[in-house]
Amino acid sequence: MMPVRAECRFCDGTVLAEDGQPYFVAEVNSSHNGNLETARAMIDAAADAGCNCVKFQSWSAASLYAESYYKENPIAKRFVERFALVPAALKEMADYCRYKGLAFSSTPYSEEEVDFLVDECRVPFVKIASMELNNLPFLEYIGRKAHPVVLSTGMGTMAEIRRAVEVLERAGTSDLLLLHCISVYPAAVEMLQLRNIVGLRRLFPHHPIGFSDHSEGFAAAVAAIALGAVLIEKHLTLDRTKVGMDNNMAAEPGDFKELIVQCNGIYRGLGAEERVLSTAEAMQREKMRRSVIVTRDLCAGDVLTRADLYAKRPGTGIPPEQMEQLIGKKLIRDVAADTLLHMEDIEGGEEV
Repeated sequence: MMPVRAECRFCDGTVLAEDGQPYFVAEVNSSHNGNLETARAMIDAAADAGCNCVKFQSWSAASLYAESYYKENPIAKRFVERFALVPAALKEMADYCRYKGLAFSSTPYSEEEVDFLVDECRVPFVKIASMELNNLPFLEYIGRKAHPVVLSTGMGTMAEIRRAVEVLERAGTSDLLLLHCISVYPAAVEMLQLRNIVGLRRLFPHHPIGFSDHSEGFAAAVAAIALGAVLIEKHLTLDRTKVGMDNNMAAEPGDFKELIVQCNGIYRGLGAEERVLSTAEAMQREKMRRSVIVTRDLCAGDVLTRADLYAKRPGTGIPPEQMEQLIGKKLIRDVAADTLLHMEDIEGGEEV
């Protein structure tokens, strides 16, 4: 039986597969501050950094909080209304992403927003936020769209993650990628539980696993790639010194570019599980391995003993693994002390 290979195919033809090339998503969230010029500049920065996709948030005041919450927290409604992008603005950002050669996606918070992203923006995948992990009716609605899904798993138990996956699959989702996620902003290193990536790969062998990185720096993203993550989502900001909801753990463009360089570098270094000796490494054998030498001056006719033999560099002579087979053999020529022994020095050497 052929082993299962996890794979997720986006609508733009991109295929994310286990052990495949990493895919990088720049999460914009609200760092655009509701300003479309800033949003375009962030898309430009993501393209320059080498990202594959820019992701926005599709929330509105109506879809995010209950009106009763706003009555108790009026500043929250003003905040949401200020930073939300209306559908027309999101469509404009989707078009600009494509112009820059990037994929566009967004996180919906209502069924109407799902429809808009899939039907109008033609997103390659729908990103489901961690907060929706137990919102089973919403998951079922998204599943019925039969659209590729990237599902964050922050705040969830493994049982909740299993149930969410089952609901999506039963409703019609076939292409699904799970993101290991710790929903703390920023998440300290000791909170990250990166080995969960290995656990998710084992529990969901048909679905690739990624990492939504809310930590500072890029070390965690690099480690995630080494553990098998195929997608890295990281918040992007143009300036961490400015006040912003995400800026304390977001990456500036230069840092994001370095993150991608480092992640791609470690990906290239992973190789295969099977041990494969490269030509370059094989060539090192003659320089770095040892060969059998004689420990004293020997004459033709002498019979080799164990005490006569030792091993030193270079590895151009008889390999030391054959040393025991040389004991008791007769020399047919003189060999000076601390000199490599060769098969032509030994009687019947071709048979050793």
